[in-house]
Amino acid sequence: MSSTATTHEEIDLDAIRDLYRVERDKRVRSDGLGQYADAEEGDFAYYAEDPYTPREERESLTETVDVLVVGGGFGGLLTGARLRQAGVQSLRILDRAGDFGGTWYWNRYPGAQCDIESYLYLPLLEQMGFMPSEKYVRQPEIHEYTQKLARHFRLYEAALFQTVVTDATWLESENRWRIETDRGDVIDARFVVMANGLLSRPRLPGIPGITDFKGHTFHSSRWDYGYTGGTTLGGLDKLGDKKVGIIGTGATAVQIVPHLAQGAEHLYVFQRTPSVISFRGNRPTDPSWAESLKPGWQEERLDNFMSIASGGAPEEDLVDDGWTTAFKALPSLISDSKISPEEAEKRDYFEMERMRERIASVVSDSETAAKLKPYYRFFCKRPCFHDEYLPTFNRDNVSLIDTDGRGVERITETGVVVGGVEYELDCLVFATGFESAEVSPRQAGFDPIGRGGLALSQKWNTEVRTLFGLQTNGFPNLFFLGITQGTLCPNFSNMLNEQSKQVAFVIEQCISGEHVVVEPTLEGEADWVATMEAANAEDSEFWDTCTPSRYNDDGDSTRKLPNRYQTQYGGGPKEFYEILAAWRAEGTGKGLTFR
Repeated sequence: MSSTATTHEEIDLDAIRDLYRVERDKRVRSDGLGQYADAEEGDFAYYAEDPYTPREERESLTETVDVLVVGGGFGGLLTGARLRQAGVQSLRILDRAGDFGGTWYWNRYPGAQCDIESYLYLPLLEQMGFMPSEKYVRQPEIHEYTQKLARHFRLYEAALFQTVVTDATWLESENRWRIETDRGDVIDARFVVMANGLLSRPRLPGIPGITDFKGHTFHSSRWDYGYTGGTTLGGLDKLGDKKVGIIGTGATAVQIVPHLAQGAEHLYVFQRTPSVISFRGNRPTDPSWAESLKPGWQEERLDNFMSIASGGAPEEDLVDDGWTTAFKALPSLISDSKISPEEAEKRDYFEMERMRERIASVVSDSETAAKLKPYYRFFCKRPCFHDEYLPTFNRDNVSLIDTDGRGVERITETGVVVGGVEYELDCLVFATGFESAEVSPRQAGFDPIGRGGLALSQKWNTEVRTLFGLQTNGFPNLFFLGITQGTLCPNFSNMLNEQSKQVAFVIEQCISGEHVVVEPTLEGEADWVATMEAANAEDSEFWDTCTPSRYNDDGDSTRKLPNRYQTQYGGGPKEFYEILAAWRAEGTGKGLTFR
């Protein structure tokens, strides 16, 4: 289907569907998620090591606390902040990293930058008296801000870093959780909050020969500046005589590629599926604009963004970026659409044609431009926003090696093979993302054992049941943050902030009411699951026709269980947050039992 169709009436939807289906089918593999290797086990275990903070040995701890939080990213930080505000002093936070920051601790690759406007993405800006330096700030500033949050809310005194939870068991006779760690710690806690994050386990492609390569390799979340030189801001000055390859063309690679191209003798970009590349338009924060803001400005801006993301049409778009432009042009996938599926497809086609035409106008070589064009619906993969990625392919020292959807054929001692051709390399970078479609116990690295010796993975083996995506029956005093049966919004930090409010409220109600245990009732779970299923019944067809991505288990339509973990409330984030706020205001604890 070409861009010659200029009106909705001229579009042949069947032809578009056939085109997208052909491109999708090239990329569907029988092994689904099995095509990836675990970067924390066996030959690949070193990929998960911390290159940023030397490990410090310490004595094992045996202690009892009121609340234990697993994770020191924005989820753990915001939960800790809300608990401090609620008066909780007996707090412990565990994280495998060497500091707070979560994804912004690990991901220090060149070009690392938020793709959500920083005035939205960085939480509690007004309370912290902080104004980001740019519309889209970079990793050092974000990481420094997480440290600032931790200091402000006295969370460093509660932190145990470089510590991994190995077991979590509910002690029925004591009404507490017993947490054990790889440091030999034994910590009993009244409440446990799992804030492990969605992007915490790096993954590698299970390409034949991946362990044979004799050159230098690393995962993008463990960047080796000792080898490349430079910093997160670029300047990779040690690559001038190196042939470098990068596998992956998603949101991470899009930010890395321009810097590798500037530093390397030659860069080979190995592409399985091209990403949507929209305009970013970053700029410094205008001091006069910042000074003009009235109290409550961030909440107003968040509400405005969520309204647009949920399919609303406020009079003014306060953010006015690539995200809101897309949400206004397309029916929202995270709330009920008011238009027909056919009209939605037509609008999507025009938006994707706009993306494809942008590629053709920027990339000078027509063959390269054609290979960079994505043929799927806009939200099948997380869209990318970048202004230097596409022009990078106009450089003489950059080669796009498109695999026509099949992926890299194999890796040898000296390079990468695609289509029978070997590309010799000195260094190979894996920008292959994280395990984000797996179940919560897998993400956490431990499987909580609840009442009666039941493991969480066992309870959720055939059906996930929660209340608001935050608690589940049979696992008293346990909370988990994330997208499981909650809501989905591109601005994850705001989602975590709203969830942390709910978690802290329930814990405070339990403590102030001198209750020992709180958990959802079976009826409360059933009501929420029914709400989820009713609101999201029409989503499966969309994801099943999408090109493989982390959103649809890499195209494996038989793996329905993980998709249930990712089922969201169909009314959109704004409405979901209002449901939580109304529940707290009502004060009855509906759906929960306290004892």
